[in-house]
Amino acid sequence: MIALADKISKSFGGRVLYSQATLQLNAGERWGLVGPNGAGKTTLLRIIMGEEQADEGTVYFARDITIGYLEQETHLAGEKSALAEVVDSATEIKRLEARIAEMEAHIADASEGPAFEALLERYGAAQDRYERLGGYELEARAKQILGGLGFPVADFDKPAKEFSGGWQMRISLAKLLLRHPDLLLLDEPTNHLDLESVRWLESFLAAYDGAVLLVSHDRAFMDACVSHVAALENRRLTTYTGNYASYLKQREDNLEQLKAKRAAQERDIQHIETFIDRFRYKPTKAKQVQERVKRLEKIKSELVVLPEQSKKVHFTFPEPPRTGDMVVSLDDVSKAYGDNLVYEGVSLKLYRGDHVVLVGPNGAGKSTLMKLITGNEATTRGTVELGQNVSRAYYAQHQLETLNAGNTVLAEMDEVAPGWTSSEERQLLGAFLFHGDDVLKRVSVLSGGERARLALAKMLVAPDPLLCLDEPTNHLDIESVDVLEKALETFAGTIVLISHDEHLVRAIANKVIDVRDHTVTVYEGDYDYYLWKRAELEGRAAEEAAAAQPARGAVPEAPAKPAGRNVKTKEQKRAEAEARQAAAKLLKDERKRLKEIEAALEPMRARYDELMGLLASEELYADADSFDKAMREYNALSAKIPALEEEWLELTAVVEEALS
Repeated sequence: MIALADKISKSFGGRVLYSQATLQLNAGERWGLVGPNGAGKTTLLRIIMGEEQADEGTVYFARDITIGYLEQETHLAGEKSALAEVVDSATEIKRLEARIAEMEAHIADASEGPAFEALLERYGAAQDRYERLGGYELEARAKQILGGLGFPVADFDKPAKEFSGGWQMRISLAKLLLRHPDLLLLDEPTNHLDLESVRWLESFLAAYDGAVLLVSHDRAFMDACVSHVAALENRRLTTYTGNYASYLKQREDNLEQLKAKRAAQERDIQHIETFIDRFRYKPTKAKQVQERVKRLEKIKSELVVLPEQSKKVHFTFPEPPRTGDMVVSLDDVSKAYGDNLVYEGVSLKLYRGDHVVLVGPNGAGKSTLMKLITGNEATTRGTVELGQNVSRAYYAQHQLETLNAGNTVLAEMDEVAPGWTSSEERQLLGAFLFHGDDVLKRVSVLSGGERARLALAKMLVAPDPLLCLDEPTNHLDIESVDVLEKALETFAGTIVLISHDEHLVRAIANKVIDVRDHTVTVYEGDYDYYLWKRAELEGRAAEEAAAAQPARGAVPEAPAKPAGRNVKTKEQKRAEAEARQAAAKLLKDERKRLKEIEAALEPMRARYDELMGLLASEELYADADSFDKAMREYNALSAKIPALEEEWLELTAVVEEALS
């Protein structure tokens, strides 16, 4: 056991968040903490961290454990660079490093004797611990983590205070991951990451040997890395084994069982009450009536209380104005900021009904491309033209100037929802986490997250035919993301989306635009098609790289099998051969795919091992372009190799079963 939150109760005013909540966190377990907005997820993290007091209950920790906590907001000041911020956060290693240096000075001046021997023993133990904690590779590990979270090498030495809030959150996350605490508490860790960085974090957490407790609205992220789910629902905490998808199924199964038990209890109550009413005044049935009265009281005392079901919000959003087939056209577009070239020679067209997701590493120019499409940035060269009857709406975290600070939340909705009733407006606002008197708040007092949610709700009430959405799911809970997802899935216009939420991307995208290495590539298919094509390209590149290397040696021939004693007839041999040929014909595609996977995996694994060595070397970090390229290749292989290995296992099982 690393930590135990035992019988925790917490209330705010007269509202009970949860009572008697118990959660045990063990090494190697990765917990997702889920529940509707306002259920107290962040509060529970803060109680475990010791930053907030529970009304009742106790939090216990194993001896000498370390805890790390990533909050939703952070601010870095001072003159330290991003790399220095991360390296200096490893305080235990730094203290150990100082103690080792101090002992080395004492050793240099000490004379032989028992005290000297004891000092040498302590020095050796300190060195062993320093090595075990990764002290000798501390800076290399810090650089690897920063690279995995999307920082280009050129930004390692940039002062941390000069980064935007989203990038400062990444620095804070990198500090935590480098410290590698026994208990890692993460509150919405993916909010400021791109898809590639999210995938890197998934693989990092999936292999984490400590305990992890995280809050996230990203379902695909939790499916990929959590092993348990703790659900705060109906003022209780219930635990489940498995990822988020498994939790949903178990919860539904549990609810069906509870409903069935409740229905059976209600039937029993009805039958017993009928018997009591019928024979209450018959002396000959008095004993049976009394027995049934007691039984009725017992059933009622044990009556199953069904959990409150969250209200599902269903809206049919207004159709956008109809446009021409061609919605936006980019012709030979280039974009540069001074000497910094983002991309050049970009030509593409988006059509009515295209639901496009922009993907690629952070800093490659996804948001810039969206701003060019929306007209918020001018091209360096080339043209951006809109089609017939096309108007644009742009949603971004830092572009909320359309909100009137003097309006209430409800008044803001009134301006864009003529014909909607107050009840309809309140229902939609509730889907975006504005409940009760929240709708009467002035915009001027709303937090940044609340303003972002309000702007998103306004956009969906009367949508333009071209919606451009940059990370729209930040500050939403899972149920609100569902509302957004369903609205966008059925949207008849054109969407351009940037999101780290893989579940949303898979649901929405029917076209993918990849932005990287100063180029823009269009994939005419959904997100799974894009991943398949990218993996195919990376596999081909890995094969070509492996083929270019000299052979390490010939493969020895397998020894001949000894002849068996039982001689088979020609008919038996012919029948067996025909059976093998028939099986081989049926499994032709599977065998072909197996060979392709095996051919791709060997060079991929070799290249992965090679990259692991490269990323630990100081020389690589001196060359920013080489590091960024190596990091991208490492991230791609980290995602592709396990997927190919899983496919290989499945195909092998199919072939073996067919031939057995």
